[in-house]
Amino acid sequence: MLGVKATESKGFVWLLGAGPGAADLITVRGLKLLQAAEAVVYDELANDELLKNCPAGCELHAVGKRAGQHSATQGEINTLLVSLARAGKRVVRLKGGDPLIFGRAGEEIEALRTAGLPFEIVPGVTAATASAAVACLPLTHRDFSSAVVFVTGHQCAANTSALDWGALAKLRATLCFYMGVRRLPEIAHNLLAHGMPADLPLALICEATLPTQRIVITTLGAAEKISADQISQPALVVIGEVVRLADFAAQVPEFVGRDR
Repeated sequence: MLGVKATESKGFVWLLGAGPGAADLITVRGLKLLQAAEAVVYDELANDELLKNCPAGCELHAVGKRAGQHSATQGEINTLLVSLARAGKRVVRLKGGDPLIFGRAGEEIEALRTAGLPFEIVPGVTAATASAAVACLPLTHRDFSSAVVFVTGHQCAANTSALDWGALAKLRATLCFYMGVRRLPEIAHNLLAHGMPADLPLALICEATLPTQRIVITTLGAAEKISADQISQPALVVIGEVVRLADFAAQVPEFVGRDR
């Protein structure tokens, strides 16, 4: 998926998904691009082990982007990408997960298009599918869920109208909240207030695919009382009947963690 055609006088930017955490979950194409990169602009959620694949002399630019700990604004990142590409470099913009799912790739695409610079989007394994996999939890199941909804936790405050909570509560779907740990009590409150049952199972999957990963199974009602301090981040929140199919879910109906 090329944004504009490359020319000999311009560099090139790849918006590359690093995957959910474990370094070996990057795609083969992604690995090859890192091995040929002249500059890498990377997020904190991208595994540092991946940078070892970059060639000698490759410029490394850390831009942070972990929730609440941004070391560069999105505008600064856009400017950096444009500057590096205009200098004729092969640039890899390395993002945790998939660049098109809450990765702000849209804003970077706009900046590169406006500058007339060539780019390509290289997808990665996103947090929802990886988290579900480590919990042996199917996101869809013909008996429980016929749809999956990805939601950003940044828009889940109780006083926001950014989300149609009534529609979310009525869907026969699996809800996956990214960056939702800090807003978990508000997420639970809003869904309960719009009719979602308190005994609906909920999974918190922390640091998925990493040696430190942890899975917590609870209920929507109990989640309203969970503090962000109790949960290591990054974490994905999965809500729906499919959580009943997660490994060991039947044995831990309340807020109990278990290392995997």
